[in-house]
Amino acid sequence: MAIQYQGLVTQGLARQIAEKIREAILDGRLKVDERLPSEEELATRFRVSRPTIREALKRLAAQHLIRSRRGPTGGNFVQQPSRDETRAMVGNAAALLVSMGAFSHADIAEARLGVERLCCELAASRRTDAQLEAMTAEILKQRDARLTDEEFCASDVRFHELLVEAAHNPALEFAAAGIIQSLQPVLNLLVFRHRERRLVAEQHQTIHDGLKANDANRAIAALVEYMDTLKLQYARVQSLREEADRKAGRGHHG
Repeated sequence: MAIQYQGLVTQGLARQIAEKIREAILDGRLKVDERLPSEEELATRFRVSRPTIREALKRLAAQHLIRSRRGPTGGNFVQQPSRDETRAMVGNAAALLVSMGAFSHADIAEARLGVERLCCELAASRRTDAQLEAMTAEILKQRDARLTDEEFCASDVRFHELLVEAAHNPALEFAAAGIIQSLQPVLNLLVFRHRERRLVAEQHQTIHDGLKANDANRAIAALVEYMDTLKLQYARVQSLREEADRKAGRGHHG
């Protein structure tokens, strides 16, 4: 039996059914391109209505775990999500957690440094000329005084995405997705007023030059300097917020 049909409780049936099918996919009991039982058969086996089954299937489709096909040979089939789709899901979840205060600025900075340090080590010997050229293009953008704050932050994110890509490790690239694509933009927007664009561009240039020279230590030293600068900026923003809160509190009680 590929799917466990027993053990449901009455609340959230669609969610539970989706989770049971998801578990069967993730642990290999259901294979990629394998056809799921029909809606009617699933409804019978789970002892629920067909609308409940449809809702469960919608959940799985939203996670890119199944796809539907019409016609005599149609149905719902197990699908392997693409790396881009999976990275997007991880990124969206990370952004949601940040917005809810699940991670501190220090946690994020520490995670970023750990991931990107490893990327620097690998990229120093694996980067391509095309990736170096793309990094150079982002640095040139960052030196353009006409760039808006949003455009500068986007270029900053893109530079670090290129650093991760230059490591040429798909598993590491996946692990970095939530940090680089979601956590970094959120925090950039917190500190952009306090960032020295010239300094950021210089730090990126030194990372680039280290990678170009196959000098991992040089690239890592520049990355550490970049992250230390960000930590100071996060601390400054937090201090300003706490001061504003204290003033607001005094004004309220006065």
